[in-house]
Amino acid sequence: MLTPNSKIYVAGHRGLVGSAIMANLRKRGFTNVIGRTHAELDLLDPVAVREFFDREQPEAVVLAAAHVGGIMANSRYRADFIYQNLQIQQNVIGEAFRHGVKRLLFLGSTCIYPREAPQPITEDALLTSPLEYTNEPYAIAKIAGLKLCESFNLQYGTDYVAVMPTNLYGPNDNFHLENSHVLPAMVRKVHLAKLLGENNYAAVRADLAARPVSTIAQDASDADIACALEAFGIYPGKVVLWGTGRPLREFLWSEDMADACVHVLLNVSFADLAAGAGPEVRNTHINIGTGRELTIAELASLVAQAVGFDGTIEWDASKPDGTMRKLCDVTRLHNLGWTHSVELPEGVRRLYDWYIKSI
Repeated sequence: MLTPNSKIYVAGHRGLVGSAIMANLRKRGFTNVIGRTHAELDLLDPVAVREFFDREQPEAVVLAAAHVGGIMANSRYRADFIYQNLQIQQNVIGEAFRHGVKRLLFLGSTCIYPREAPQPITEDALLTSPLEYTNEPYAIAKIAGLKLCESFNLQYGTDYVAVMPTNLYGPNDNFHLENSHVLPAMVRKVHLAKLLGENNYAAVRADLAARPVSTIAQDASDADIACALEAFGIYPGKVVLWGTGRPLREFLWSEDMADACVHVLLNVSFADLAAGAGPEVRNTHINIGTGRELTIAELASLVAQAVGFDGTIEWDASKPDGTMRKLCDVTRLHNLGWTHSVELPEGVRRLYDWYIKSI
């Protein structure tokens, strides 16, 4: 049983997921929550991870660290996504076990499910048919992570629980034009298109100074900036987005996700999830989401409203859509006593407000 003084290590505490979980734990009164930056602890280094656990001896671990990205990054850097995530998981979960950690929460993603899984997707859909090709390496790594937790529990009696959040967005999101997820990328692209349409290059330069783009030099001319942004589908008063806009997606505010994760960490055990499973215990992970969906085109409209963009949104159907539908069944989560509170229109407004304040 964790107490307010229990030492809890949040791996990946600077990211979208980890920062929200750390804030939620502190809000609940936990006073001994620790994290390490990548510069302080390289989770790809097994020796460094072992030395960290030797020194700190945490009672609980939240494994929110991961190598993540959107469809473009997943397609281009397939080896990085499977290798780095497997290595991080092996090191952190392995050392947690060796050091007798009482509780561990592993965070995966709903991309673990088959491309053609019946909708909404229940936890039992895992490994029933082929994965979506574009993010297969990342998905396989996350499946390995949840199976590692499940297997330690079954063989050694540990209490490691895996949660699979849907698409997340919120404070400290990654707005990189190439490597970010769909919603933050869309927010930035629409924002920049609006500024270009207003010929507000001072604001464009401020945005690029806060979040540099490798193809745009600091001393680039206005014309060079406009030309470089076209490569990302950003034009004065116009945005060109990947795909058809028809895929359906579910989105969860990161602070809601954090509250769900901490609720599980504090109140749900592996024994609860495995009860009544019979001789073959599997699929004990928990979907974290809203159970609600919209098309990517509808999402773009919400972003345009939040940004105040009255320009044109076009779709490049030559680019991949990814999975056409991916909606979580959150019955298990609701039965465990948690439901979301932030609806998407309000969340998009909050995200854009945070983005503007961060420039």
